[in-house]
Amino acid sequence: MAAAPPSYCFVAFPPCSKDGLVVFGKNSARPRDEVQEVVYFAAADHEPGSKVECTYIEIEQVPKTHAVVLSRPSWLWGAEMGANEHGVCVANEAVVTREPASESEALLGMDLVRLGLERGATAKEALDVIVALLEEHGQGGNYYEDGSSCHTFQSAFLIVDRNEAWILETSGKYWAAEKITEGVKCICNQLSLTTKIDAEHPELRNYVKSQGWWNEDSDFNFSEVFSLDDDHIACCSGRESLEKQGGDVSAQAMIDVLRDKDSGVCVDSESFLTTASIVSVLPQDPSFPCIHYFTGTPDPSRSIFKPFIFVDDVKLVPKVQSPSFGNDDPAKKIPRFQEKPDRRHELYKAHEWARSLLENDQDKGQKLMRIMLDLEKQGLEAMEDILSRTEILDPAEVVDLFYDCVDTELKFFK
Repeated sequence: MAAAPPSYCFVAFPPCSKDGLVVFGKNSARPRDEVQEVVYFAAADHEPGSKVECTYIEIEQVPKTHAVVLSRPSWLWGAEMGANEHGVCVANEAVVTREPASESEALLGMDLVRLGLERGATAKEALDVIVALLEEHGQGGNYYEDGSSCHTFQSAFLIVDRNEAWILETSGKYWAAEKITEGVKCICNQLSLTTKIDAEHPELRNYVKSQGWWNEDSDFNFSEVFSLDDDHIACCSGRESLEKQGGDVSAQAMIDVLRDKDSGVCVDSESFLTTASIVSVLPQDPSFPCIHYFTGTPDPSRSIFKPFIFVDDVKLVPKVQSPSFGNDDPAKKIPRFQEKPDRRHELYKAHEWARSLLENDQDKGQKLMRIMLDLEKQGLEAMEDILSRTEILDPAEVVDLFYDCVDTELKFFK
């Protein structure tokens, strides 16, 4: 059975985090050559009876969807991670359980990320959306853009809002979830839920008893029941780095953890690369805006995090969007993935040049990296200023925020 890509997701709550902020982060480890784009979809109303076409299947649309910003592999409909206008963040992990994932095309874990964000105004609402859709449609289909082999996984999710987080782990349509309101939590490509379960599929325990995986002589431990061998051992080295901050976990501290290659959180292996990253800062005081930082490029140790704030009429950023191939896309044709089109967006191409410079001309590369990190620092400081003000944020001040940051980064690369 193929190993799941080693992505990492984190959340830190007060008192571990600074200034009454909830801090969320994810590194998305995917096949090395895969391109991720950053896309925004405005809130929308939908006609009764309308459908939405996900990566592989079509499902019923809801009357209203929330505005979302997503970081996603550019060949699919869903997302690896993202946020919505209500301050909900969702990220998923591919996991392997003792129950083989289905090759039949259904909803991908990444589709469920987007659906949870579009339909849930709180973390608990997003969780309820995801598990209801799992029950109705199931999960399955190829996780990669690969015509030669079908790579299938079960899904785990970290679902966060200003007040709480939920860790949701699934196997087929069965699931369990734990609610988090304090401390630091990490999930990775292994199951992590044990005996503390705050919500679960109503038939979960009957199902595992019928399979002979558990009897009532022992406490029900989700990871032990569903993992292969000892696959559920704690895997999150980055969590210790955040806990050592001692009440000072900030956006910068989360970025530093996501950049750490020595711990394995920043993945750069023969098979996998951290192809995109996100950090979100969610003030528990709802009068302050949530701020979401995206790289839109691979390897956070060589990328910069650029801020995005939800406002009406936010300016779209075509330079971090991959080309669209419409119905001619090999991901949409049956049989799928018979070709691999060039999905690189403008920022990705410019960043490829910068990575090449870092590898081949150390002096120039390091100088460029210093300039880029200084640019990132200015952005972080400007966002801290917004969160420390007493007056309400003027939307006009940030409507171009992400667009301008991408534009400035491209100018430096050129």
